[in-house]
Amino acid sequence: MKPKRTILCVDDNEQSLSIRKIMLETRGYRVLACCTGQEALYLFKQGGIDLVLTDLVMPGVDGSKLVEEIKALSPETPAILLSGKIRIFERNTHADVFFPKGMYAPAELLERIRMLLVRKRGPKSAHVRVMSQSGAA
Repeated sequence: MKPKRTILCVDDNEQSLSIRKIMLETRGYRVLACCTGQEALYLFKQGGIDLVLTDLVMPGVDGSKLVEEIKALSPETPAILLSGKIRIFERNTHADVFFPKGMYAPAELLERIRMLLVRKRGPKSAHVRVMSQSGAA
């Protein structure tokens, strides 16, 4: 059985955070949820995070600053910014993807998460193994 991928989910709105957490867990992801950017940064530094999904507008360390700090620590970790207040994000950001809340289908977010995690992991090693076995025969 393959290990679950871990997503760090950050939102100061506990209801949105809870909904997102349930949606991701039912798809087989392990979810670490927190309500502040500062707490998220602490959890990220503990290691084991495969992707970060964060709200943009939060008190204290906002989502953009959080992503910037995470990318400084681990540039290969994918990050997705979400915002209910801003529809088009025009500032410079280190996030891989920006979604305006309410303007995307949950399936679209899940597919983007899957694609970012595949890109981070790289090609499947099983495919390489099969090719090398057939070449040896």
